Amino acid sequence: MELILREDVPGLGIIGDVVKVKPGYARNYLLPRGLAVPADRRNLKQLEHHKRVIAAKKARERGSHEELARQLGVVALAIEARAGKGGKLFGSVTNIDIQRLLLEKGFEVDRRRIELRDPIKEIGEFQISIRVGQDVTTKVVLAVSPLGGALEETSTEGEEAEPAEERRGRRRRAAAEEEETEGAERSATKSED
Repeated sequence: MELILREDVPGLGIIGDVVKVKPGYARNYLLPRGLAVPADRRNLKQLEHHKRVIAAKKARERGSHEELARQLGVVALAIEARAGKGGKLFGSVTNIDIQRLLLEKGFEVDRRRIELRDPIKEIGEFQISIRVGQDVTTKVVLAVSPLGGALEETSTEGEEAEPAEERRGRRRRAAAEEEETEGAERSATKSED
């Protein structure tokens, strides 16, 4: 099914493009949300007129996106998270956390526009890419520091933390010692009787 896009659709096209999509995608997503119109003769004729309007809209949006990118470019974000030895985080910092930090600074950015390959799992400074507009991208500095300024004694890594097998063995030995103590107490009480 051929459609004319009325808005930018990531992965599909930009405003004014004539695209071919599957009928279900058009019927269930693009058309109900007003993101596209069918590409019939009447709409194609209107497209020529709308291309001028669309070009003006793109220019306005690009100007506002560039201004937002300039403002975001000077923003430095900082977050504290629990971290163990070696600077490894207990958990991670995701694009949702970054979105909250930006919102606290007064910038409303959709979390899907924050380009983070993998969640951040260690302390340090990171360059985060934010796609502000169609061809407008900026970078924000994010500093991840340990909660309270100190690393915790436990770790998420196996070599620094006690391995699970050693913990189980220590628990079994403690349980066996406890049973021996209880058994000795029982035999002592029986001999008194």
